[in-house]
Amino acid sequence: MESSSPMVPFPLLPTPIETNYRACTIPYRFPSDNPRKATPTELEWIDLFLNSVPSFRKRAESDGTVPDAPVKAEKFAQRYTAILEELKRNPESHGGPPDCILLCRIREQVLRELGFMDIFKKVKDEENAKAITLFEDVVRLNDAIEDGVKRVESLVRGILAGNIFDLGSAQLAEVFARDGMSFLASCQNLISRPWVIDDLENFKLKWSKKSWKKAVIFVDNSGADIILGILPFARELLRRGTQVILAANDLPSINDVTYAELIEIIAKLKDENGTLMGVDTSGLLIANSGNDLPVIDLTSVSQELAYMASDADLVILEGMGRALETNLYAQLKCDSIKIGMVKHPEVAQFLGGRLYDCVFKYTEVSNY
Repeated sequence: MESSSPMVPFPLLPTPIETNYRACTIPYRFPSDNPRKATPTELEWIDLFLNSVPSFRKRAESDGTVPDAPVKAEKFAQRYTAILEELKRNPESHGGPPDCILLCRIREQVLRELGFMDIFKKVKDEENAKAITLFEDVVRLNDAIEDGVKRVESLVRGILAGNIFDLGSAQLAEVFARDGMSFLASCQNLISRPWVIDDLENFKLKWSKKSWKKAVIFVDNSGADIILGILPFARELLRRGTQVILAANDLPSINDVTYAELIEIIAKLKDENGTLMGVDTSGLLIANSGNDLPVIDLTSVSQELAYMASDADLVILEGMGRALETNLYAQLKCDSIKIGMVKHPEVAQFLGGRLYDCVFKYTEVSNY
C-alpha cells in the first residue's frame, strides 16, 4: 500500500541537512553553467535514459494487466522520448535541470499515467522463484567457510554478484533477455580486485573486532540480488547479534524489490521454526522506505523507517542507484557501507573505473 504519511529526512543524516547532504553523486552542472543550456554531463545522462526506452517499451508491451498494452507502450516511448529531447533543448523544462533522480521520476510518472504500475512484475516473480530454490545452497556454501573474515568476504562478493541482476541497465537487460544469469558464475567472475573503490580489507579488519547493535540495509533488486546476496549477509549479521532492518521501496520501479514483495520472500524462506537456515529471525525487521524510484534522496523517507532507524549504528546502501548514482559521498552519523556494481559506462567513467567494476566503500564513525 502506498504511504500516505508525510515523508521526513533520514535521521542519521548530519545536520544541517541542507548544507551537508546532496543526493546525486555526479555533478551535472555548476553555478557558472548557463541555466538555459544543457551541460555535456546532462546530455550524456539524457542519452543514457533515451537508450533504455526500447527495453522499457518492450516490457510494457507484454504487461497483461494493462488493456491495449502495446498501444500504450508506444505512447510511453513517444511521450518519454519527447520529454527527454525537450530537456536537451531546455534543461529548465519539466522540473529541470535534469539529474538521475528527475529522469527516473519522469519515466515512472509517464508509465503510471498510462496505467503501467509494474512492468517488471513477471520477470521479478520468475527470478524470485529461481533464487529461492538456490538460497539454501548459497547459505551452506558460506557457512562451510570456518574463518569468519573469509566468510564475510564471500558474503560481500555475493552481494556484488547478485547486484548484476539489473534491468535498468540497457546492456544488462539485453544480456538477461538473451542468456539469463547464473549467480554462482557471477560470483566467480567478479572483476578482479582492487576495485574502483575498495575498502574491503579495512572492513574485514573491523568485522573481526567490532559488532553493531542495529543495521539498516537499503535493498535493491529482486531475484538473486535480495535473496542470494543481501539475505545471506543479513543472516550473518543476525547470527552475530545485530538487529537488521531491510528497507525496501514502497512502489515498484524497474526490477527493484518492494516492501510487500520482500515480506512474501522472507515468509517463503523461513522454515517451520521461523528461522533462516537455523538463525533466529526475531531481530529481522522489514521497513517501507517510502521510496518509489531506483535511486533515493535520503531527505525524504517514510516516518516508519525514520523511527525504526534512529538508533542504528550501521547503514548499508546497496545497488548502483542508491549507493553509486546517489549517496556515494553522503556522510552519515554512523558507520556506513556503500556497495554496488558499476553497470553504466557513464558511472565507470566518473569513478575512473571499468564497466562492471565494483564499489565497496566503508566509512567508520568512531564517535557514534
